[in-house]
Amino acid sequence: MRRSRLRHLGLATLLVLGGLTAAGTLPASAADTPTGSAEDQAASAGLLDAMQRDFGLTRAEAEDRLAAERRATDLAPTARRAAGDAFGGSWFDAGRGRLTVAVTSDASPTTVRAVAATGAQVRTVEHSARRLDAAKNRIDRLDAPAGVSSWHVDPAANSVVVDVVRGERGDNDVRHFLEQAREAGPVTVRTVASAPSTFAAGTVGGDPYYTGNVRCSIGFSVHGGFVTAGHCGGTGAAVRGWDGSHIGTFQGSSFPGDDYAWVSVGSGWWTVPVVLGWGTVSDQLVRGSNEAPVGASVCRSGSTTHWHCGTVLAKNETVNYSQGAVHQMTKTSVCAEGGDSGGSFISGDQAQGVTSGGWGNCSSGGETWFQPVNEILNRYGLTLHTA
Repeated sequence: MRRSRLRHLGLATLLVLGGLTAAGTLPASAADTPTGSAEDQAASAGLLDAMQRDFGLTRAEAEDRLAAERRATDLAPTARRAAGDAFGGSWFDAGRGRLTVAVTSDASPTTVRAVAATGAQVRTVEHSARRLDAAKNRIDRLDAPAGVSSWHVDPAANSVVVDVVRGERGDNDVRHFLEQAREAGPVTVRTVASAPSTFAAGTVGGDPYYTGNVRCSIGFSVHGGFVTAGHCGGTGAAVRGWDGSHIGTFQGSSFPGDDYAWVSVGSGWWTVPVVLGWGTVSDQLVRGSNEAPVGASVCRSGSTTHWHCGTVLAKNETVNYSQGAVHQMTKTSVCAEGGDSGGSFISGDQAQGVTSGGWGNCSSGGETWFQPVNEILNRYGLTLHTA
């Protein structure tokens, strides 16, 4: 009996990100007790190895970057408050290892000094974050054609960046959309290789969870279940595990508009605060959900392509899928493929969001968006399961 229970725990733990999470609570006798500080846990040997592989860093450089990103994440709210109405956005400068905060040219010397006193780099820009956000909100109300991939506020460019699929800029509908977008505010147009799509997949082997004939990946354990992508299943849909047995039910789901959902779990499964490293890195404990800044490193775990890392490229981006636009997404340089949908994005030991979709693959590269986890928790009144 004991042997059977331990085997179940091992499978449930391995499947937290691969497609399953277990319901209930982890027995105290089976739980590993973490040692060292949270900072030590975030810089585990496996995570450092992945950072070296995906960013071309030495081990010391990876350690330094993670430490700098933690400092920038902690600093960002204070620097924003110091900037006040002159705030033009912020991002992590990987080259200098510091947070950069943009302030408008009409900011008072006192405001500029206050921002600099926080330890952030200061850059002067023309447009405030409030103006850029307002422009993006107006663009959100437009009907985007398929040739428009996405749009977001880019604080470094001090503009709303609209991504257009290569070869589609001359399309009449795309040109009309761009004309309307420019009327909304400052716009920069960029070209991307392909249109975005979600990363759900048909039923195949691996460590998935299933809704109907769709395979997706777990995002993060919450008390009572897990969060994942909304396009993976509608409210009331039943969820099956790796062995075909019933795990739980979608209690809430939103797509398009949003791309998030949560699943209540039972039938002998329990939740654990773990992101699966797939042997590439050690399994990562989840200790919170502090939001990493633009420019910070972020890693993704999913049931198809397992563990990959990249950089946060943009926040609050609207993504134009064929099913409709999805708002408030975070764009990354991390690759993903079909079946990775719903999987975890994590920075150090801090949960960031659940995989939604993107373009490209993990052979040739690409970009992937995630729905921020804090938005999902707030929407459904959930509590993240943390170590």
